Amino acid sequence: MTGMLRSSVAGAALAAACVICAPAAHAQQAGIEITVVDGDGAPVAGAEVVVANPAIGFARTLVTDTRGVVRLDGVTTGGAYEVSVPAAPGFAPLAAQGVELRSNFTRSVILQLQPAVDAGIVVTAARAITGLNTSNAEISASLAREQLVALPIEGRDVIGALIRLPNVVPSTGFFPEAPSISINGSNGLDTNYLIDGLDNNENFLGGIKFPVPLGFTREVTVLANSYSAAYGRTANGIVNYTTPSGSNDFTGEVYGLVRPGRPLDSRSPFPRRDLSGNPVGESFERYQGGFAAGGALKRDTTFFYANYEYTRDRNTQIVDAPQLGIVDTVTGNNEFHLASLRLDHRLTEDWAVSLRGNVGRVTIDRPGGALGGGNATFPSAGSRQDRFSTLIAASASYSGDVWSYDGALQYSRFRWDYGEATGAPGPQVVVRGPSGLTAAVVGNPGYVFDSLEETWQTTHRLARDFGAHRLSAGVDVIASDFALLGGGNPNGNYTVDLTAGQLASLSSRGLALTAQDVLALNPAVANYAVELRPQSFGTPQTLVALYLEDAWELSPNLTATLGVRWDYDTLTQRGAGDGDTDNIAPRFALNWQPDARSSVRFGAGIFTGKLSYAVISDALQRNTTSAGFLSQLAQLQARGAIPAGVDLRDITFDGNLTVSPPCTTVAACPTPAQVQALRGSATLGEGRILSPTGYDNPWSVQVSGGYQYAATSTLTLSVDALYSRSHNLVRLRDLNAPAPFTPNLANLTAANIAALRALPDNAARFALAQSLGLVRSQAAADASRPIPLVAGGARQITVSETAGEAEYLALILQAIKLRGEDDYAFRVSYTLSRLRNDTDDINFRAANSNDFASEWGPSANDRRHVISAVGYLYPLDGLTLTAAGLFQSGQPVNLVPDARIFGTQDLNGDGASFGENYLGNSDRYPGERRNSARLPWSATVDLGVRYALPVAGGRIEASADVFNVFNANNQSGFANAATTSNQIQFGGGADFVQRNAGAPRQFQFGLAYKF
Repeated sequence: MTGMLRSSVAGAALAAACVICAPAAHAQQAGIEITVVDGDGAPVAGAEVVVANPAIGFARTLVTDTRGVVRLDGVTTGGAYEVSVPAAPGFAPLAAQGVELRSNFTRSVILQLQPAVDAGIVVTAARAITGLNTSNAEISASLAREQLVALPIEGRDVIGALIRLPNVVPSTGFFPEAPSISINGSNGLDTNYLIDGLDNNENFLGGIKFPVPLGFTREVTVLANSYSAAYGRTANGIVNYTTPSGSNDFTGEVYGLVRPGRPLDSRSPFPRRDLSGNPVGESFERYQGGFAAGGALKRDTTFFYANYEYTRDRNTQIVDAPQLGIVDTVTGNNEFHLASLRLDHRLTEDWAVSLRGNVGRVTIDRPGGALGGGNATFPSAGSRQDRFSTLIAASASYSGDVWSYDGALQYSRFRWDYGEATGAPGPQVVVRGPSGLTAAVVGNPGYVFDSLEETWQTTHRLARDFGAHRLSAGVDVIASDFALLGGGNPNGNYTVDLTAGQLASLSSRGLALTAQDVLALNPAVANYAVELRPQSFGTPQTLVALYLEDAWELSPNLTATLGVRWDYDTLTQRGAGDGDTDNIAPRFALNWQPDARSSVRFGAGIFTGKLSYAVISDALQRNTTSAGFLSQLAQLQARGAIPAGVDLRDITFDGNLTVSPPCTTVAACPTPAQVQALRGSATLGEGRILSPTGYDNPWSVQVSGGYQYAATSTLTLSVDALYSRSHNLVRLRDLNAPAPFTPNLANLTAANIAALRALPDNAARFALAQSLGLVRSQAAADASRPIPLVAGGARQITVSETAGEAEYLALILQAIKLRGEDDYAFRVSYTLSRLRNDTDDINFRAANSNDFASEWGPSANDRRHVISAVGYLYPLDGLTLTAAGLFQSGQPVNLVPDARIFGTQDLNGDGASFGENYLGNSDRYPGERRNSARLPWSATVDLGVRYALPVAGGRIEASADVFNVFNANNQSGFANAATTSNQIQFGGGADFVQRNAGAPRQFQFGLAYKF
């Protein structure tokens, strides 16, 4: 364990001691701000307000101040708080309905009293207004438990439900497991995920660490803009889960859920996605089961809530190896084990402590083969992906008359083994037949990616009232240690050519064919590659945040919130940097209530993000200290591309390196141990260095304004305008980029295109295209590079720079109708937005010689129009009908060259990039800008039915969900990976090629016993 991690553990231990000696914590902390007004909206001072939570035995009596306000902080999110005014001179008593709280947020409640007419009459909660935010300028939206359980949600995956909220859309990611949602049009990896306000991020790349299931979600909130200084570590949006707590009543459920698949599901020529984002076919089936239980271990004092959910996916794939006479099927099974426990204990009326644990064990099976055939990967080369998460958090809170305090300590561990071989370690063999086509892939996945992250977090916040001021100060520290075992196969990857006789001798092995079976034939070798350094390496990351915030009530109906936050990320010290220490982020919010039913809000501030650890990990993994590479860096330094005075040892590292020693037959190939000396002479297509100028954290300037109106106690209308300008986004720069190349558009005529298409092969097309000035050869591009390629060096010498920008504009209209006493509810939102940027991902590079100015354009997740409509109908006792529609304008399309015209897609000859494997970021069709076309609108309507019957002191509930009920063929607007999406098309007026689609009509059925 590194010294830095030891220090963080020591600090965490000290924090734990503080929790024990003087209980205090943060994770389930929440607050209520209650404003009591008369019929004209004027404040009522001296009113007695009772806040009671019978579910946990809590009761507190408060008296409104001269502004008609009382505030209760540091209370648990468990149960529902009933707010009432039993006594106020000259007014009738008011009984309000229950208010549920969300973690890390102060809920606003406005109680409008009526003059006393007849003694003893108590006014109902119809005069209580709870749908307004009268505290600050936060632009957020939430889904409560009642709404979540009624929504048609595939596989109880709460993330999938967030697309019902404004500013959230399904995401085009850059690898299959990338987050499935985008907030504000940004890369899904930019989102900060929290559980009860504490970190729940897979911090290597980004995305969620523990996939919080429906059974352990009381409320989920998306914070899009202008949120409190207590939140940070992203220049974009936040997803915060509030977990359920037990109460004095023993409640729970036992459920089963099934996706039966065909023949109920509609057919589609395109793959679906499982919950992990990986493609599955029409054979797909899902089976789920689980339970939840909550209650009191000691009435009014100690409570528990436990949840366990199990999911098993079944998917059949085809191993298609006709040259071996083998066509067969293999079956893979994904498994999800998600277990959670929360304990809450009230020490006194003021102190409460809590313990939460989450354990996730997710395994994704890759048994070999593919969907629909055409893939000759045998089971011996199969693999599985493990995503194992553990989170343990201790927290406490103090709610006094003047002071409140909360703090927490959390330990988490995340193991991500992306390509765990299902068989024993060994070589991979790609078998080619006499035709040169692949006949089989056997032996090993051929690569290693095994990441381990261990993280400690401690948070503390202290707040005090000073008259009209509410001052809060906090500290939040996250210390992570990373280790990655990555690279190629240390046992070697072979590509071999077999004769017809050798192929025939293997056909009897069937699906049991192994690498040893092939290598024993001593076939001819076309390529042999060995990973030289399979060691695990990494570096720690510590994130420190300090913040101060003042909620200042300028008048009874006007509140100003002034805050400042400072963030520091130790990853910015890597390379030759000194660390980004000037991340001071002021924030300002203004909230005005012109009357008891209205709220006008304005917010502005700076929001700082963190660096993805992958930025540093990639620079370590793809780096080398060979003499040839160092000589290239020295020449770049002499040219000024690397600042003078930078020690090259600070930006280089002996990372992973795969070499390809020549050999004619398997027996003639050197062993992995015999090729270690080739490190110094092996050349790289791309070498990655640590930044010679240091790294800066991404940050954004955010401005918002909005208006909320409570038309009734259950109907809230709102309009919000958002603006965000982001800076210091990560992208790749090639320090050894070739000279710019622009195709000769004058020669891109219909006649020349026809002549190019008529040629027999790509080599002939390339030769003609080159003569027309439409393409440039790699040799010509290399000749124009500042530094020539040398033995032990690299063609591209890339570095992650923090210089990208993005701009987001949005107008949001929203109407939310809670059920109340009615038999219906709904939420409808319309978002008009635009996101433009010059980088979409940490591996994004300019298509032409670092010309990022020409990259400015729509992001991959940009939409112009998004309409989300969800309606809930309760026609009978126990019956719930839900319809959810999502209608979106099309996503951008990147128009790329067609090799059937140009003989290549690499028009400028700069060579393939590491990022292209994930981004599909090839050159663009001559004359086209990035993302210059659009896909059609998408429309998806889902239906859900829930019917519950009273049985044995509880309810048996049957459910049925139909997704994409009209079976629309959506080419856009669904979660998918960039390299398989329809967002990459051939330019020049070529016919549209559909590569995938949103899921066709699918069914899901469930049965649960709830008590």
